[in-house]
Amino acid sequence: MENLFLPDSNIYIGALRAGADPFRQFSGGHEDREFATCGMVMLEVCRGIRDPNVLRRIRERFAVMIFQPTTNQIWERASHLAWSLDRQGLVLPAPDLIIAACALQIGATVLTADAHFRSIPGLRVIGTLD
Repeated sequence: MENLFLPDSNIYIGALRAGADPFRQFSGGHEDREFATCGMVMLEVCRGIRDPNVLRRIRERFAVMIFQPTTNQIWERASHLAWSLDRQGLVLPAPDLIIAACALQIGATVLTADAHFRSIPGLRVIGTLD
């Protein structure tokens, strides 16, 4: 799906650190776009939130997004990506490989500030929604 995006955790974390609501940037003028998440993104985002009220709001928003579960097929895909990229000298963090495998599984574009996602074959990657 060309209009399906899976924002990486750094998108949420960057917005939260700036005092902004990360979900507002998703809705502003992008009604034709859908957003997905996965357990790894939720874990990385939620673990750093100190305010229980902010955590509750973030969890509520995640709860209504398209959710890609981390199935055995996802783990196998991430494992294959890791093995293949390692052999090319590209050692990427395991959490990012899981996020990429989830995005590939559902045909989503990854919205991220991390350039190394661009090393993953077949993965569509953007840095901003504009």
